[in-house]
Amino acid sequence: MPDETNKPAQPTRRMPLPAIAAIALYMLLLAGINLVGVVQGQIRPIYLVFTAAFITASLGLLRMFRWAWVMTLAAIVLMTGLFFWKFSNDHELSNLVQGLLNLVFFLYLIRTEVREKLV
Repeated sequence: MPDETNKPAQPTRRMPLPAIAAIALYMLLLAGINLVGVVQGQIRPIYLVFTAAFITASLGLLRMFRWAWVMTLAAIVLMTGLFFWKFSNDHELSNLVQGLLNLVFFLYLIRTEVREKLV
């Protein structure tokens, strides 16, 4: 019987969960929306900081880094509150839908299975 304890460890590939990839694409979409808004003059150039943070969090989340998970979680929580606040003021259905979508993303990100896969 061969001794399997002396075998070199095989490097494990970390593949993102499908929902993590979808959330990362959502963060890239938000970064693109911010970028277009700055270029068209609809929002101030200071919001490019958020664009850079969204892109960084998205790419890090695809690599399954814990710091990217924290950045994404913070962005999702803040955007959830923002869209629910906008809905309470303007009563536009689109704000409610986007707030609920962010809430679903938040509830997925805080699952134990997701946190255990992060590095």
